[in-house]
Amino acid sequence: MTGYRVFGPDPATCRWAGAAHRVALKLAADPEVRAQNLRHGATWFVGVDALPNAPDGSIDGVPLAGRWRKAVTPPENWHPAQLSIVYPGYPRQDPEESDANHRFRVVRHAAHVDGLLPEGAARRRYLREPHGFILGLPLNSATAAPLMVWPGSHLMMGEALRRAIGRHDPADVDLTDAYADARRAVFKAIAPLAVSADPGQAILMHRHLLHGVAPWSAQATAPPEGRMIAYFRPQIGAADWLKE
Repeated sequence: MTGYRVFGPDPATCRWAGAAHRVALKLAADPEVRAQNLRHGATWFVGVDALPNAPDGSIDGVPLAGRWRKAVTPPENWHPAQLSIVYPGYPRQDPEESDANHRFRVVRHAAHVDGLLPEGAARRRYLREPHGFILGLPLNSATAAPLMVWPGSHLMMGEALRRAIGRHDPADVDLTDAYADARRAVFKAIAPLAVSADPGQAILMHRHLLHGVAPWSAQATAPPEGRMIAYFRPQIGAADWLKE
């Protein structure tokens, strides 16, 4: 009912995280790759599809495995994982970022449901990437900039989005207002919770779960390379995405 689960340490998951970490260090040190991925005053390496894992999920020959696999329906082909790296000072304000958007990132941890993408000058949101689940695999040990979740928010967000879409084609429905209203309702009803995990553990989230990233605090700890997490978000059909 919380919409997320943290799996305990697993040797197979730990081996994958170790291999991915070695690759991640090289990617994050490449000047061209960094230039393409740094955001928020160079405090976040967004890294969408940055990890060069194979279609079976393996990286450098190390299988993508662990107890978490029993809780999901694995895709036929795993997409390249996101490599999300957060650095000290996160989040600084980018020049093109409005004060309101920056404040939301700081105060509300940029809370969002994945796959609802803003389009056009008006930034209206549509379902463009229906994910089956969100799988987070920590690549190093850190307390800095933790993943933030709103436990149970997947129930409220899912209900609101299903109601807004109704019998229409999800791709045609402007979800901006329903999404914003549901998110405000979640903020009033549910307190956010920091989720921490180490390499070898796995964080599995429901596709409708509201989540974000907390700012880097003065008490935070992390290795010199920053806080690193790999994320998989396999896509499914829109009709399946709408289900509870």
